Amino acid sequence: MKVEHIGLAVKDLKESGSLFSKLFGQESYKVEEVESEGVSTSFFKCGDTKIELLEATNKESPIAKFIEKRGEGIHHIAFEVEDIHSEIKRLSDEGFTILNPEPKKGADNKMVCFLHPKTTNSVLIELCQEIKQKDQ
Repeated sequence: MKVEHIGLAVKDLKESGSLFSKLFGQESYKVEEVESEGVSTSFFKCGDTKIELLEATNKESPIAKFIEKRGEGIHHIAFEVEDIHSEIKRLSDEGFTILNPEPKKGADNKMVCFLHPKTTNSVLIELCQEIKQKDQ
């Protein structure tokens, strides 16, 4: 596994996108809405890792609730895995609580699942695997 991306909850994707474009000296390489999660995302490359900005598209979105409770900031750390199903089983067997035991389609052509922060020292962990043709 490697750190695939770090997700940052933001109030305004356009405003934050401008700030991170200046910070990294480059534009976002992808802006995408994930309707099922109630978010719009914007991705930046930062070396071998990516930074994902997440803006809520509705008040019931997990990002809206996160910002209301904690404000803008680091929302999750995502780790790339080769076989998300075997990692879900392995981590579940190790005692971690899996928030979505069946991976779902996320942003940036990934299948994703999340580990409950109560079992990961209060850090929301995302596992992600690149979607291959046969996975779709």
